[in-house]
Amino acid sequence: MKYILLFACVFTFQIAIAQDYKFGKVSKEELKETQHPLEPNANAAVLYRSQDVKFTYVQDLGFVQQNYVSERIKIYNKEGFEYATKRIRLYDGDKNTEDVLKSLKAYTYTLENNKIVETKLGKNEIFEEKINKYWKATQFAMPNIKEGCVIEYKYMIESELLAIDEIPFQTTIPINKLDLRVGTPEYYKYSTIVNPKATYYPQLKQFNEQAKITLSKTRQSNARSVGSATSLDYSTIDYFINVITSNLVNIPSLEDEAYVDNLSNYQAKLIMELKSIQFPNEPFENLSTSWEEVTKTIYDSNDFGQQLKRSGYFGNDLDTAIAGATEPIEQVYHIFNFVKSKVKWNGTYGYYTELGVKQAYKQGVGNVGDINLILIAMLRETGLDANPVLISTKDNGIPLFPTRRGFNYVICAVNTEQGQVLLDATESFTSLNVLPVKILNWQGRLIRKDGSSDWVSLSASQASKEIVSLNVKLDSDLSATGKIRNQYTDYKALEYRNTYENYSEDDLIKAIESKNGNLLVSNIEVEDMNVPVKPVLLSYEYQLDEALEEIGDNYYFSPLLFLKIKESPFKLQTRKYPIDLNFPTSRKYMVNIMLPEGFQVESLPENVKLEYNSNEGEFTYLIRENGSMLQLVITLNLNNTLILPTNYEQFKQFFELVVNKQAEKIVLKKV
Repeated sequence: MKYILLFACVFTFQIAIAQDYKFGKVSKEELKETQHPLEPNANAAVLYRSQDVKFTYVQDLGFVQQNYVSERIKIYNKEGFEYATKRIRLYDGDKNTEDVLKSLKAYTYTLENNKIVETKLGKNEIFEEKINKYWKATQFAMPNIKEGCVIEYKYMIESELLAIDEIPFQTTIPINKLDLRVGTPEYYKYSTIVNPKATYYPQLKQFNEQAKITLSKTRQSNARSVGSATSLDYSTIDYFINVITSNLVNIPSLEDEAYVDNLSNYQAKLIMELKSIQFPNEPFENLSTSWEEVTKTIYDSNDFGQQLKRSGYFGNDLDTAIAGATEPIEQVYHIFNFVKSKVKWNGTYGYYTELGVKQAYKQGVGNVGDINLILIAMLRETGLDANPVLISTKDNGIPLFPTRRGFNYVICAVNTEQGQVLLDATESFTSLNVLPVKILNWQGRLIRKDGSSDWVSLSASQASKEIVSLNVKLDSDLSATGKIRNQYTDYKALEYRNTYENYSEDDLIKAIESKNGNLLVSNIEVEDMNVPVKPVLLSYEYQLDEALEEIGDNYYFSPLLFLKIKESPFKLQTRKYPIDLNFPTSRKYMVNIMLPEGFQVESLPENVKLEYNSNEGEFTYLIRENGSMLQLVITLNLNNTLILPTNYEQFKQFFELVVNKQAEKIVLKKV
């Protein structure tokens, strides 16, 4: 029997390999398929993907990059509809070198009355979007999308740029078959690397192919007997192409996991970086660079360093902003708040200015570069030592080569007597050394006025705190009443402000009450919600029915009531990727419980101290009885923000112990 099954599997595999993937040749078998054979829970799958990157020589223009892409996707259910939308990013910084999208064709295939029906993507369903001054995008949503349909599209991007975009081998859905070919002329030397963080490793082949360039040259003839004439002379140049190919089947999906910094960091992909150019009889051009050279190139740009030299557009605003501020750190704080209120972020990233600092200041809106370069210029005009810090955000990943594309964001660093202060004026609730979480990506590159540069850590240096004071009065009717005071500092405060910025008092009450169906909240107050430099203070009174559970002669309750962690978020048996906790945290509960009259303690949870990996994680649980009062201090400190897969099992066990300990019951009985 097992041989029959083995034969069936091999036969099925061979059919998959032998399938016709020619564009437009979608089969009924593909349309009838209801789930992926290897990943039954997949919402969609790439049935076939091909990519061919080549450089074609154009007379009087040189080598032009042509990137041919074709993809066929099966959509199994409604959750897979998201894969029916495609967005193609194109360089648009210079009309002479802009990317051009050509030969776009797209169809949706459905099975109706056992017949294949194809629906063509119409021109009115294709949209162009300007991302910023350097990039645009073409986006389309496939028509007639239904569960079980197959979509297919192909296109070519023509570019005069020599940079080759990252080539993916993996997506968030499985890929049945992938064919890749990249051919680069011998004159261009690229460094190539397959993402070393990936858990799937594709096989690549590299070899050389012969090629020819035919050149034409106009020649004038002035023979007396014939008169003036024009003719073309042709010459041929032989050269070779460096070729990389890959032919892959059954590529597993890139599985998402909770608390991953950027899933793309662990995607199998080919990364190519141009390192040199050498044409015959021409000087060698070395493009291999260092981070020092990258940052100097950026700083010398008109859209960066030159913008920092401009200051006349401030007028008297700077004097007004720092009026009354005598200490440098006060001046930093005042200018920072002024810029946040003066120029609003338009939602666009970038370290270069988009409008230019003068125009952005005048209009009151700009991209990241506009806003934070204005901030640096104003701080410098005041005499403060302020410098830009180039950053790659989490969704941009961590670059493996020194390149300008490795950065996509800029913030400000100020040296003060209190130490270095990092600032980002693009968001309302950021503060001194409290940056948007999206940019806490390892380290940034600080550039000084003289062009020198250094790496700067972006990690939070101290724990963000959540301090909870919980007063509990237990009543003989098994209910509990009391008051809660919460204090949130630094990133915990930023998190709270961003989450509840637009909540009314009623919305806040509903959000808290949703944690327990028997909970009623009243007299809620929030202090310093709009003062980012201060902690957020939240207080409210509560009534919780059925706080105690009566079983026989005993009464049971959890001392943290509805505040306890209900379950661990770390449920996977194993992990492929690190856990990114963004910033160190310290959570502390101080609990005072007044027992009902006529009740006494039957048993208490044991005091305990738990540790993860020395002092990277600490949990303490201290409880004591004091007459009719119970007093608890419970703390959870997570000091390491990056948990590697090799330490996951230990961390998972630690967190499960924390959750279970918080859930332990105090047992009471009537006297």
